[in-house]
Formats: sequence, C-alpha cells, structure tokens
Amino acid sequence: YNQRHDQDQLDKTNAIQPELRALDAYNARDELIEWLRDYGITTVHTGHAPGALVSGQSIIVKTTGETVEESLIDSSAMLTMTLGATVGRNFKSPGTRAKGMAMLRSDFLKAQEYRKKMSAKEKDKAPARDLKMEALAAALDGKLPVLITAQKAPEIMSALRLAREFGLNLVLDGAAEAYLLLDEIKAAGVPVIVHPTMARNYGDTQNAAFDTAFKLKSAGIPFAFQSGYESYVPKTRVALFEAGVAAGNGLSRDDALRALTIDAANILGIQSRVGSLEKGKDADVVIFDGDPLEYLSKVCAVIINGKIIHQTCR
Repeated sequence: YNQRHDQDQLDKTNAIQPELRALDAYNARDELIEWLRDYGITTVHTGHAPGALVSGQSIIVKTTGETVEESLIDSSAMLTMTLGATVGRNFKSPGTRAKGMAMLRSDFLKAQEYRKKMSAKEKDKAPARDLKMEALAAALDGKLPVLITAQKAPEIMSALRLAREFGLNLVLDGAAEAYLLLDEIKAAGVPVIVHPTMARNYGDTQNAAFDTAFKLKSAGIPFAFQSGYESYVPKTRVALFEAGVAAGNGLSRDDALRALTIDAANILGIQSRVGSLEKGKDADVVIFDGDPLEYLSKVCAVIINGKIIHQTCR
C-alpha cells in the first residue's frame, strides 16, 4: 500500500477544501478494514489526513459491510483542519502560521455572509449553491463539529481563539503540548483526542509526553485516544497500545478503557449507538484472551451489530 497511485488521503491542489467528503473515498472492501477488525476495532472515525488548513469532512463507519452505505454511522462527522508546520510542507500558501489563520478567518467571514444571504426572504436573490461555503456554514451553525489538528501550544491557542470568534464546536486533535495549556483548554470546554505516542515524534510533535492523558484526566478535560496516521500503515490496530502506555503513566486502567470506548463515543456524538453495552445499542463486543491493555493479548471474538464476525484467537 506504500504507493502514490493507491493513496488519496490528502488533496494538495488547495489548502482549504471543506467540501471534500471522506464518504466519497472510503472503500469498505479494503483488506485493511479486516485487519483492523481482527485487532478488535469495531468503529472507526476516519477521513482526509492532517496537513491542509481544511482537508474535508470525516466519516464514522463500522468495520463491517460491503459498501460505505452499509458501514456508515455518520456521513459528515467533523470538518477536519490543521494548524502548524505540516501545512507549510504541503502547500506554498499560506506559508506562515499567521497567513494561515488569516485565510481561515477570511473564509469563515465569507461563510457568514453566504449563510445570511441564503436565509434571506427574497429567495430569488439568494446566491447559487456553493459546496465550500455550505460546509463552513454548517460549522458556523454548530451542526458540523470542527476537528483541528494542533500540536504546539501556539497552534492550540490559535484553534481556541478561532472557535471562540466563530462559535465553532471544537475538538482538539493531537495537541502534543496540551499539558502546557490545561487551564485554557478546560476553560474553553474543549475535548482532546490525544496525540499517539507510537507515532514518530518530530517537528511540531517533538514535545509529546506519555502522561498527557493522565494530566488531561486530572484537569477534568474530556479526552480519547487515537492511533495516529500513516498513509500505508493500519495503525489503528495499536490503539490498545496507546491506552496501555497511558495506563503505565498515571492513568487508571478503567479510564484508559473508557477513553477507547464510551468517552470516545461521547466526543464523536455516537454514544447512543456504541461505546458501552446497554439495551438498545448496537451490540459491538470484542473478547480477548487476556487483559486488553496487554499488547500480547489476542482478540478471540468480534461481534458487530450483534453478528459474530469471527471467533478465532488471532
């Protein structure tokens, strides 16, 4: 899978493309989906890779089904954005962090005007549909949460300011230096999807810490784990390792498991369907031959939507 021709995770023709939908690129039949399922992953929040100011709209799917429609939980889960040096490596513009923020603010202001005109009583004066503006307007309305990948403290603060200025429903992604801004993040009421410790840490993530999850928990900030992203490696399989590392660095075992299940579901807004075993939910169950947080433990059964997918220890 390490070939350019079979990777379309990030479009580099424009730094701001909120109209792109992961829904239109997801391949439910990909062999990697089975690979994830074999490691006990039943639900995935996925989309375009970090690296553009606005890279598109993510989706939430089950790791079963023959088509995206069969797998789908949410076709437009979050608007994914990135702040920091990664953007500069992929695009000539913005070039600087300040220019990037100016570009984002300018487009959100345009979306405010678009929304105003579209809601005008004189329908004949409404502008033509604009998919880019529609997506940004949905974020302004709070209908589409905004996931901003921001690793260093200055980018995290920029994300908080942007959310405050435009009333965005923000989720921080990565936040490698979140431990430096616990009071600010807590005051903003923003959850964090913690930067994975297994990822290669350099550049914006060089100050990532093993105990970030513990510090977030201690500060009363909602958080969940992520597996990280590499274009050809199904790193979602090591999500349990991320939880295990956090549990070895101050976080309780129960809180680590919650961050993989119900707490993650709460952040994604899908807690009514998944994240815990309760009457009326989807009946997704994974059975291990040992402690789930022990990396050598094997998945012996996977049940999704009440259906046994496999029951062989792997």
